Amino acid sequence: MTKTTKSLKSKKLYLFDMDGTIYIDNNLFDGVTELLDYIINIGGRYMFITNNSSKNATDYVKKLNNMGIKAETEDFFTSTDATISFLLKKHYKKIYTFGTKSFTKQLHNAGLPVTDTLCDNIDCLCMGFDTELTFKKLEDACILLNKGVDYIATNPDPICPVWYGYVPDCGSISQILFNATKRNPKFIGKPEPEIINEAINKTKFTKEETVVIGDRLYTDIAGGLNAGVSTIYVLSGEGTINDIEKYNIHPDYIFENIKQIYDSIKGDH
Repeated sequence: MTKTTKSLKSKKLYLFDMDGTIYIDNNLFDGVTELLDYIINIGGRYMFITNNSSKNATDYVKKLNNMGIKAETEDFFTSTDATISFLLKKHYKKIYTFGTKSFTKQLHNAGLPVTDTLCDNIDCLCMGFDTELTFKKLEDACILLNKGVDYIATNPDPICPVWYGYVPDCGSISQILFNATKRNPKFIGKPEPEIINEAINKTKFTKEETVVIGDRLYTDIAGGLNAGVSTIYVLSGEGTINDIEKYNIHPDYIFENIKQIYDSIKGDH
């Protein structure tokens, strides 16, 4: 820890990253339900903010409910939500969605003019974390990027943790497309502050009462710092203690995992 645990007593809004922070795949980490119960008991609130754009809030509700976590759709804010807010301000004629069917459906339900096939009038390519990736999508993307359409991506994460290690995330696929087209996207999710600011705006709490918890310095912790809120770095996922010097990003608190956060708060009287 870089600050005393007592200073965490003032925090009421806990914004949790998910992959590598509270679970990996379908394996919930120890201490998560206890910490969430503690937050509710002190009159606080927890929300889940994730750069993973392969699922929508309904999918995440089902996933967390199956793990024994009480959560509803309003408890989630994803990089897809932040991307939708951005796209709605742009008034594109047609948006090619490079992502999962769930991703395309979420953008469509928000009223955006989306398509997952090449057609006339496409003026934007929007890419998410695609667990349904095909070579056809890569080819379509290269065609569109070479034509000069706007290029938006939900998140810069190079990898996503799974039970056997990692799989390529949105950032890695964007690098593949850069190698072919020399085009880089505008990233919307963490470390940009919008996803955190939008989550806070959905609640009654202030930034001073807010803390972001995540396992990646360059997205979760950097996002919290960019939004001007406190940060907790957990070492249960991708990140290591050596990453602090590597990225020169300094969290307010460092814990091994969620259980250590809970044990420290409960043991601090």
